[in-house]
Amino acid sequence: MIARILTGVVPILIRSATAADLPVLGHLGALLMRVHHDFDAQRFLSPGTDPERGYAWFLGRQIEDKGCLVLVAELEGAVIGYVYAAIEPLSWKELRDQSGFIHDLVVEPGHRDGGAGSQLLDAAIEWLRGRGMPRVLLCTAEQNAGGQRLFARHGFRRTMIEMTREL
Repeated sequence: MIARILTGVVPILIRSATAADLPVLGHLGALLMRVHHDFDAQRFLSPGTDPERGYAWFLGRQIEDKGCLVLVAELEGAVIGYVYAAIEPLSWKELRDQSGFIHDLVVEPGHRDGGAGSQLLDAAIEWLRGRGMPRVLLCTAEQNAGGQRLFARHGFRRTMIEMTREL
């Protein structure tokens, strides 16, 4: 999947991630982990000592999975963000039918509000629509107000509230 989208003068390229992208995907995934851990260190997985390598390994496996999608946003030859989406099977425990799921969406802080996140989100939604998914779900941290505004602009509505109690 490749799409050229113009933002001002410089086009953002949305394309499928490749193995060559794994170092920057590891960096971005580690950024996502650190932000969430900072939101709530008890709820979110600790980044540990080398989350870049771990996340690169993880996303490398997802790139190879036909039921998953990993797209990158590239600006002037540099990857500035990615989206990771997947087809999730029916779940009795979550009371939902088979659905598309946006697992990760992250853009480098210096490139936010430039359209890359919206374009990645739209591309993932279209990929899921093309595979017959009846809906797309995602989760966002309570503290992620910017992400929640982005998702609302793209037609997402609140349906569940996760609550956590430490034992």
